[in-house]
Amino acid sequence: MASWGRRSSGMVHHIKALSKVEVRGKASEMKGGWWKYPLQPGVASALVPRSWPCVKTMASLFLVQRFKSSLPQKQVEDDDDDQDLDFPGGKVAYTSEMKFISGSYDKRIPCYRVLGDDGELIKDGSDFEKVNKELAVKMYSDMVCLQIMDTFLYEAQRQGRISFYMTSFGEEAATISSAAALTKDDIILPQYREQGVLLWRGFTLQEIVNQCFGNKDDGGKGRQMPVHYGSSKHNFVTVSSPIATQLPQAAGMAYSLKMDKKDACVVAFIGDGGTSEGDFHAGLNFAAVMEAPVIFICRNNGWAISTPTSDQFRSDGVVVKGQAYGLPSIRVDGTDALAVFSAIRAARNIAINEQRPVLVESLAYRVGHHSTSDDSTKYRSLSEIEHWKTDRDPVNRFRKWVELNGWWSERHEADLRSSIKKQASIYIYVEKKMLLKAIQVAEGTEKPPLTELFTDVYDLPPSNLVEQEKLLRQTVNKYPHDFPSDVSLH
Repeated sequence: MASWGRRSSGMVHHIKALSKVEVRGKASEMKGGWWKYPLQPGVASALVPRSWPCVKTMASLFLVQRFKSSLPQKQVEDDDDDQDLDFPGGKVAYTSEMKFISGSYDKRIPCYRVLGDDGELIKDGSDFEKVNKELAVKMYSDMVCLQIMDTFLYEAQRQGRISFYMTSFGEEAATISSAAALTKDDIILPQYREQGVLLWRGFTLQEIVNQCFGNKDDGGKGRQMPVHYGSSKHNFVTVSSPIATQLPQAAGMAYSLKMDKKDACVVAFIGDGGTSEGDFHAGLNFAAVMEAPVIFICRNNGWAISTPTSDQFRSDGVVVKGQAYGLPSIRVDGTDALAVFSAIRAARNIAINEQRPVLVESLAYRVGHHSTSDDSTKYRSLSEIEHWKTDRDPVNRFRKWVELNGWWSERHEADLRSSIKKQASIYIYVEKKMLLKAIQVAEGTEKPPLTELFTDVYDLPPSNLVEQEKLLRQTVNKYPHDFPSDVSLH
């Protein structure tokens, strides 16, 4: 750490809000009166990213001022005989007043939003990234595709055809819109509810189903449990079950992109529960100190399995955690596709053009169970689930906006949900029959051979691994009825 201190510049974090940002009412309700969060003294106007979409809309962006030197300098007295302490990290003003920093704000950090529940812009002249017809139709179509796919694979698990599954119900806009705002060169480190990003990048339904069934056509050769997708072709790092381990990895990957001067960034997803892991804090701090181009996207869906956010931390959600590590941070309505798209596009501009990490907190309620191993009705009411499912559905909300622009109709909707069709030069393969066929093909495809358990790690297997394979074969031959008959020993 001492060597880091010598090499790096000092950092003093002044976390401020955007000048004259208007916020409508409470962050949780997004309605009511107006509230202004003025720019605090001492923050240079040059620190405000020109491309940030929420300057005129409802949002707060935490800013960071970095000082050029951490070397002790001669203390200088000002006109009031006050002194500054030159300490490693930057100057610190003295004060004779004993005052503790408040542990929370009087008001919650507002949530950046563009569309109302009716699909209309909440404010004329709202500042957001413009989306054309082709992009909007693809975003909506992929959200519908994700819903249909989740429904069928969830039911496949309930029928005993696969062992496990996790849906994205309620969070379709958060993943699809994030993917739409990025480029194919940006590296994705998922948590485990980001299958929408893969769909957007061209990972086929058949490839997704093959992974869930773990057959020989699965890119992971059946070694991973269902929903642990990965694809080097699509710059999508394989899902890892341990929570938050991908965040320090993301910081390291982003630093390598910086060293290679790549025009790309790393995007790491995490759930609200993952922010309680040590790797979350290590990842953010490492990325901030090394000024790595990485976007940390927290999908705050209200529940870490059965633990509500109120029982998990006392801070105002996740967005405020970026302040401590010197990250520009924003809270966005994760059920608003346009808001997510605009925020992630702006975050990417910051990460690449300014070579620094960004934290984005997406608020999108988890409508489905945590997984097929969970029954969420044991810890939350059916009325609460139904409210978010019907009144705050992100897919229906975005559909209303697309329809208001004259880009979608009931006929388009019927065609999309029932058959393979061509719409505005985009081929959309979402037909239910095709998904069922994909499941049948995956289910009928043979499993990877036993040998695949011991390959792709070592060039020459060590003696202990050779011994394990030998013992496993002996056990299978001795008790053949206790092992799957469709797994080849060769």
